[in-house]
Amino acid sequence: MNIDDCINLEDLRKLAKKRIPKVLYDFIEGGVDDEYGLACNEDAFCRHALLPRYMVDISSLDQSTEIFGRTYSSAYGIAPTGGIGNFRHGGDMMLARAARNANIPFIMSGAATASMEEMVKVAPEHGWYQIYTARDRAIAEDQVKRAADLGIPALVVTVDVPVSSNRERNRRNGVGRPLRLSLGARLDALRRPFWLKDYIAHGIVMLPNWQPYAHEGASADEISELFSRQLPNSLSWKDIQSYRELWPRTLVLKGVMHTDDAIRAAEIGVDGLIISNHGARQLDRAASSLDVLPRIDQAVGERMTLMLDGGVRRGADVVIARALGAKFVFLGRPTLYGAIAGGDGGAAKAVRILRDEIDKVMSQIGCPVLSQVAPDILHQDADPLHRNAPT
Repeated sequence: MNIDDCINLEDLRKLAKKRIPKVLYDFIEGGVDDEYGLACNEDAFCRHALLPRYMVDISSLDQSTEIFGRTYSSAYGIAPTGGIGNFRHGGDMMLARAARNANIPFIMSGAATASMEEMVKVAPEHGWYQIYTARDRAIAEDQVKRAADLGIPALVVTVDVPVSSNRERNRRNGVGRPLRLSLGARLDALRRPFWLKDYIAHGIVMLPNWQPYAHEGASADEISELFSRQLPNSLSWKDIQSYRELWPRTLVLKGVMHTDDAIRAAEIGVDGLIISNHGARQLDRAASSLDVLPRIDQAVGERMTLMLDGGVRRGADVVIARALGAKFVFLGRPTLYGAIAGGDGGAAKAVRILRDEIDKVMSQIGCPVLSQVAPDILHQDADPLHRNAPT
């Protein structure tokens, strides 16, 4: 199979899995503890069924969506994923270009393997920056200043990493500091020629957004060590207030799951929330983001822009999230797999697949304008379909 043969996001995942070593695939795909949350995130969408309407004029379809004063070509964007350059060299900018070309937002990870300065050159109007708050607040404040000076339109503060999570796949694979890869893992890497060529040419990739805070001439490994010393870190509402005072444009919190936190964020003046359980990579028994969305929408939906990530794998999922109160959704793993599998072409393919699926769903449910999706498109008494029922 090659990129041209891929017809859905699952095909891209399978192709990416063949290209990279198992330890890297597990790093991306894995969750925490029993990995119950991974299945729950996807299964949450399958507990909702759509009610089709026919005899509707669907000759012209409109997915355009306005948030934060900008109109994008659809209601989905690319979520932040860290370490991309270790999976495919240049992957961060592949995703940024795909987002720019499709007129959707790309959120650069705080653990990106490209710099925010590079992102602004590639996607000045489509690139947002996600910040992990360093324990040294001077570092965090400087990153905010750099992003503001570059004119980045939105700052996304991730709030759901107070401590390191129990990612058992990584522990079994020896992924950590120090790295303890088994002989089998090393041999597996040697069997991935395309990935191996990248690794031989470039080695472990730098975290350039952290490079200014290390000593001059610091290696990629030394900067990674700095990153590990500064994170994880538990935030307070005082920190969020500081971000609001420092940041002149759109401020978004990523990882809010509780209604009381959403209300507090609205009171501080946060512009939007990405409701997220970090792709089920932090707390295994956390609720799915889709399941908590309606309650948060009821509490603050008229005061803030609500977005969502976690478990989105089909165009129908985007439509369901819209019906339940999310104005926008983000995908992390599927678009990353597109870049890994096919570079620029694969990243663009992932974005295009989702758009085509949304068009088909809009046509089938008789709703030619995506912004007009409402709760009445859902069958409220639907039985679970259990696409990925927890085991």
